[in-house]
Amino acid sequence: MRFFRLLMPLLLAVVAVFCFAPAAWAFCGFYVAKADTKLYNKASQVVIARNGDRTVLTMANDFQGEVKDFAIVVPVPTVLKKEQVRVTEPKIIERLDAFSAPRLVEYFDPDPCAPLPLFSRNAINFSAAVGNIAEVQTADRSLGVTVEARFNVGEYDIVILSAKESGGLETWLTRNGYKIPQGAKQLLQPYIRSSMKFFVAKVNLDKFEESGYQFLRPLQISYQSPKFILPIRLGMINATTEQDLIVYILSPQGEAEIANYRTVKIPSNVNIPVFIKNEFGEFYKSLFQTAYTKEGRRVGFLEYAWDMASCDPCSADPLTQEELKEAGVFWLNDNSPSDVPPFRKLVLPSFNSNVFISRLHVRYTRDTFPEDLTFLQTANRELFQGRYILQYPFQGELKCEAGKKYKQSLPKRFEQEAQTLARLTNGNIQDIRNKMKLSVGNLTYSWWENLVSWFGLN
Repeated sequence: MRFFRLLMPLLLAVVAVFCFAPAAWAFCGFYVAKADTKLYNKASQVVIARNGDRTVLTMANDFQGEVKDFAIVVPVPTVLKKEQVRVTEPKIIERLDAFSAPRLVEYFDPDPCAPLPLFSRNAINFSAAVGNIAEVQTADRSLGVTVEARFNVGEYDIVILSAKESGGLETWLTRNGYKIPQGAKQLLQPYIRSSMKFFVAKVNLDKFEESGYQFLRPLQISYQSPKFILPIRLGMINATTEQDLIVYILSPQGEAEIANYRTVKIPSNVNIPVFIKNEFGEFYKSLFQTAYTKEGRRVGFLEYAWDMASCDPCSADPLTQEELKEAGVFWLNDNSPSDVPPFRKLVLPSFNSNVFISRLHVRYTRDTFPEDLTFLQTANRELFQGRYILQYPFQGELKCEAGKKYKQSLPKRFEQEAQTLARLTNGNIQDIRNKMKLSVGNLTYSWWENLVSWFGLN
């Protein structure tokens, strides 16, 4: 039995789409690649749909190993009933990941000798993405543990526990077949002092076999609490390296931030050398690590903040209404009683999603993130995304005066791209220059070797 690595250790292309610029701030171009969670070996994903004090939390499962060994212990603010727990499909989290992932776009310089287009791409600057509940009231007085509820959902057996002290809870879990990592007692204690309950799930092997699924599906819970937190400390018990957490927060308001740690925007909206098209995954990993180190390793990065009704450029289509429902959105056309779990009473309109998505990326260790994450919802609806631009030079004949000036401007632009890449990734500038071999017109050249001639009377 193992714990997820993060919340699910505790909790855990080339596609070309043309952008038609429906608004003045839109940036047109061709989307060519995205930096999704497949880049990271140890990445947990959590979806939080929240409005007011009501929350639907979906926990992705990155567990690797025999399903018989799987178990999860999640602190929750209240006792959950069976109707508040369900399983969902992994695809919904894959869709959120694809929609909000940092993306690579490419532009192609127009012929400088041709008439000017109606609008200039370079002028656009995007700134800163059922059944009955078996209530068990008997407690093991010697351990101080109460089984508040016990039920089955899908392929999972669920137990909701309360406890008076961490040693008793640790003993109860061990006696009931949960292999608790060393150090759990110390990390369980703060949750017990805060009167948190414990959501405990393991796989029912018979039901898992009957289901026909090859992988464990994400668990989704709904609850009502003024606390907007994500417990991550238990997931650090048996972590030996840094872990990545991607949190997708869905809200009818605006951008979500981490309240008890700094939230900064990932470096974005920059031109980089065109050879990165074939190295985008490694580029983004290096960029993230460089920014993470520069910010002191105690920070969460905003990678995406956007209205779910649109995207520009689109690395994936916006989620459909049914997909939003699956992700836990519950606040649209909500006229049903408040005591019904959110995902049981969802009715979605046929237009205008009224959902704002924030994608937050945290890389953490026990030392850098000693506290659980606390979030803050804001009314800020400013659009932001991790976006990296490849701009290809025009390769036709350049006989006009404007063409000559354009040609003379290229070395400076290329050097800026090289310097930007070196700064973002802490890369070697000469190695970068060695890869930047470009063709302009009929002349193939290594531009850094021709700066004098290019800036002279070429």
